[in-house]
Amino acid sequence: MPIDWQAWHDEYDTPGSRLALRLNAVQGFIRDAIDRAPPGPIRAVSVCAGEGRDLLGVLAGHPRAPDVAARLVELDPELAARARAGAPPGVEVVCGDASITDSYRGAAPADLVLVCGVFGNVTDDDIRNTVVTLPTLCAPGATVIWTRHRRPPDLTVDIRRWFSEAGFEEVGFVASDELFFGVGANRLCVSPPAWTSQRLFTFVGADTLAGSG
Repeated sequence: MPIDWQAWHDEYDTPGSRLALRLNAVQGFIRDAIDRAPPGPIRAVSVCAGEGRDLLGVLAGHPRAPDVAARLVELDPELAARARAGAPPGVEVVCGDASITDSYRGAAPADLVLVCGVFGNVTDDDIRNTVVTLPTLCAPGATVIWTRHRRPPDLTVDIRRWFSEAGFEEVGFVASDELFFGVGANRLCVSPPAWTSQRLFTFVGADTLAGSG
């Protein structure tokens, strides 16, 4: 049965749940990235943003929230509407296809790129393609924050290597052995390539991927 993505988000409201703890880790990395940013504007984009809880939750209490100009891209109209309802000035929520770089034109190159809840829903080849393509969305020194489940086989080992091969250094990695999730933060250390229109991935869905195994 296809995942009900609107209901799926309800787990965030359960203290101690996998999604709640993963969100805490993601928000910690977002907060650190904003704290490290030099004075001036901070540009951010979020891929498959859902309700935008990760970035919006940090901005709600951060003194540099007015500096952040962000674009959140989400295909589900209801989830996009929820994100839009909680978005402060400077945060744009787009209901559209997050899998193509054209959805971020005008918002990228970004200083902060969020790819959370994506890598568990696309093929391994598309994860690697996304990692290789992400520098296109990045400003020099940008931070990318990503998530992936750690159920066997644990692909986070490969994902961390792919980021390194794509010119990123690891800022941090949080892993839960009990709840099988991983959250990574990586900083771009090479010059970003020129902008190109590309497909990052094709969204398959965790339910479909599990069934194919």
